[in-house]
Amino acid sequence: MKKIFFFLVIVICFCFAKTDSEIKQEMIKKSIASYSGSCAYPYNYAKKGTCGKRSAYSKSRSVLCYESDITDEMLQSYKKRME
Repeated sequence: MKKIFFFLVIVICFCFAKTDSEIKQEMIKKSIASYSGSCAYPYNYAKKGTCGKRSAYSKSRSVLCYESDITDEMLQSYKKRME
């Protein structure tokens, strides 16, 4: 009986664990949401159309927009804060 319970706990934990890609997407969404302007991401739309080179990302990379923007260190730090 103990073995079955232990197995179920492991399965449940595994099912709810997020992948690195899911965590990176969450980090990107939070980063873009925290930007106060309308042009965080190059493909956002503003009054003059697509933000493109006017975006915060294109100007200074101050906003996370792509999974490749997130280093392993950033990912590990985020995981530790979310524990």
